[in-house]
Amino acid sequence: MSRAVTVARDASVPSGPAGAAGGGPDGTDDASAPGGGTPSEPRPTGSGRAGAWAELLRLPALFTVPGDALAGAAAAGARPGPRTLLAIGSSLCLYEAGMALNDWADRAEDAVERPHRPLPSGRVRPAAALTAACGLTGAGLLLAARAGRPALAVAAPLAATVWAYDLALKHTPAGPAAMAAARGLDLLLGAAATGGDTRAALPSAALLGSHTLAVTAVSRRETTGGSPLAPLAALATTGALTWSVAHRRTRLPAGRRAAAAPGLPGSSPAEGPFRGTGGALVTALGAAYAATAARPYLHATLNSSPPLIQRAVGGGIRATIPLQAALAARSGATATSLLVAALAPAGRIFARRAAMRKVSIT
Repeated sequence: MSRAVTVARDASVPSGPAGAAGGGPDGTDDASAPGGGTPSEPRPTGSGRAGAWAELLRLPALFTVPGDALAGAAAAGARPGPRTLLAIGSSLCLYEAGMALNDWADRAEDAVERPHRPLPSGRVRPAAALTAACGLTGAGLLLAARAGRPALAVAAPLAATVWAYDLALKHTPAGPAAMAAARGLDLLLGAAATGGDTRAALPSAALLGSHTLAVTAVSRRETTGGSPLAPLAALATTGALTWSVAHRRTRLPAGRRAAAAPGLPGSSPAEGPFRGTGGALVTALGAAYAATAARPYLHATLNSSPPLIQRAVGGGIRATIPLQAALAARSGATATSLLVAALAPAGRIFARRAAMRKVSIT
């Protein structure tokens, strides 16, 4: 999708969802990361080249993507199925297209500010990155088409938003809003593909988009530091989203509430604070979301230096997964929420093994 999520870059710090920073939501790599080196060094081959592509595509950030479609299906009151898997595949392709396109669009800027990245260091050719972006976009739209016309109707504007962000909107005031729209559309893609009521998923899409808006706004200062206003606003947004997720339950589409079987996603349509096991799960996931995002935001508010801003962005990106899980849980989809929550430790394990421990949006 877009750069709303990414993998880390500096040896001192963490993606940039739709990851964000650098040129959008991407990530940076340590000097010791696979395929690392300086522009003057020979281009690696074999595993070195594979490592360069892993850096370019910010592979660990992919773990933040499946939860969009799963949360969308849950919010729409539908059970995940084969079409949901197609939506997830489409999201992954469009997300990676945004990653490749982001670095292609920022190659001149990165040559000055981030010469260790795959394109300015010569480890990946610009033409190859652009070709990958085009191919992945086509694959994403094809998978969405296989999931049905409603899914394609959402995937097409999602792809357009990704390209518009990377090529035109990233460095404008509209950049964070475009990133937020991409995340929201990605959640709606899951709802549309699964056959649920897309309108019922709009509140969840708005909440996820608000989180992404806050992270992206913080990421715009990743390399320069500066004003504490963005991390302070993100901290306030995190608090508001935590309260909203825990205190307001989504409803099933009209006409399906009475027919919903107990235990199915969205089968308890009542609004208000949660009770019982489901309420405990929502509360726990909401707390995990707040704990992951709030502390680095607070540190960046107190000291808006580039390293702390980068950590705040990384924390915000990692917090996407518990937020997705909480959104699924509040719709009554307990099994789905637990599946989404399990993506967080899986992503950390993958990042450690890939030596890509840092994440950023630009």
